[in-house]
Amino acid sequence: MGAVTQHRVLVLNRLWQAVNIVGAERAFSLLMQDHAQVIYTGDGSFRMMDVEAWLKQSADEPPKANEAVIHTVRLSIRMPKVLLLRHFDRLPTQEVKFNRDNLFERDDYRCQYCGELFEAEKLNMDHVIPRDRGGRTSWENIVTSCLKCNSRKANRLPHQAGMHLLKKPERPRWRPFVSSLIGQNYDAEWEHFIQLKK
Repeated sequence: MGAVTQHRVLVLNRLWQAVNIVGAERAFSLLMQDHAQVIYTGDGSFRMMDVEAWLKQSADEPPKANEAVIHTVRLSIRMPKVLLLRHFDRLPTQEVKFNRDNLFERDDYRCQYCGELFEAEKLNMDHVIPRDRGGRTSWENIVTSCLKCNSRKANRLPHQAGMHLLKKPERPRWRPFVSSLIGQNYDAEWEHFIQLKK
């Protein structure tokens, strides 16, 4: 299996949400133990294949020279690119640290009052409920705002300033392994299953 040690496989839960990225050995183990099925995207069909169907596919259509394979005594088995777990439907979450950069990321670098997109230097953090009125510094009370809207709102509640939020501020639930793919090389077939903010 040395030739495929760098191969990575995207793993989805039963709801077709990305939950992990695993190496070749773990992927092959999940497939052979019937804990997962392959989602074959090579021909655009999104066919589901259990281990038996996947082995037959590899026998009927031998892998191309540039594809990752596992060699057995009798067969060259194509490494899957995407697996679907049979019994796992949860989506792991990670507590996202509250800071300026993560807040801007949550709000897509968009002022939550006027809706305009800005560079980080032209944005700041606004307490929806001002601190002197008991507003906390938390995901649920801080939004991204531009300097102009922040000055206009001043030390008031949004409705007192005649302003409205684009969306209710909430604690983000990011999948750390998906976020880690930003700017990295990954298989183009994963694009169907992950959504990255670029």
